[in-house]
Amino acid sequence: MSEPGVRLAVVLADTPDSAPVAPVAAPPADDVVVVEAQLRWGDMDVNRHINNVQVARLFEEGRVRAFSRWFRGRGEQVHLLVARQDIEFRAPILYTEEPVSVAMAITRLGTSSYTIGAAITAADGVLSALAGTTMVVIDPESGRPIPIPDGVRAVLSAYQGEVPALRPAR
Repeated sequence: MSEPGVRLAVVLADTPDSAPVAPVAAPPADDVVVVEAQLRWGDMDVNRHINNVQVARLFEEGRVRAFSRWFRGRGEQVHLLVARQDIEFRAPILYTEEPVSVAMAITRLGTSSYTIGAAITAADGVLSALAGTTMVVIDPESGRPIPIPDGVRAVLSAYQGEVPALRPAR
């Protein structure tokens, strides 16, 4: 998982689509992408549920797969960093051979940054965790924020939507 301040270069180009769209009771809105993520036995901790660090990795996997779908066929390259990530744990995720579903949408689109809202639903249908991840587009040489390129903004705009919101911090 990318740590705040760590630069991440993302090439927005053709990549294979290895993740099928997760089955859901009602089809997700066109602006929400849902991917499946497989749990691993080693993701469990001493409490016999998926460890909090592994939950962050599930959100990262969903984000990478969403980007692959959103930007397929585009040759643009942007440099991103994770500026902030908030995770709210709603219910333990127990290990199962069935994948979890990670739903994602762009919930805020700024000048040089955007926020991806995400929700993990366990195989049993329980909403287990929510995340808000703020990504910043940077100049690779200076490391300073730059405006989101028009082509990238157009794609992100198409996926502005809603997922369950994080509760305010207390």
